[in-house]
Amino acid sequence: MALTNAERQARYRERRKAGESRLRYRRPADRRSRPQQWNDAVQTLLELQEQYRQWRDALPESLAGSATAELLEQACDLDLSALEAVELPRGFGRDR
Repeated sequence: MALTNAERQARYRERRKAGESRLRYRRPADRRSRPQQWNDAVQTLLELQEQYRQWRDALPESLAGSATAELLEQACDLDLSALEAVELPRGFGRDR
């Protein structure tokens, strides 16, 4: 059931007396264009893939055949160059 204005005001006054402060933070709006978001995501994937490659290369010989090594190998074998090559529409008549 919804509170009346008087009930809402009474609760507000109680919180103020108790010293509670209620901060609300808003996440800033993402002002990047969709192609820029795509390019940033692809760059993030490429950086992560490089980190996984370094991790795989640093594995000791005792873990060479482990499940971790196999998963790292799969991550390193992905061809992400196709994602880099994608040219996305800019939209609203700006595609040329």
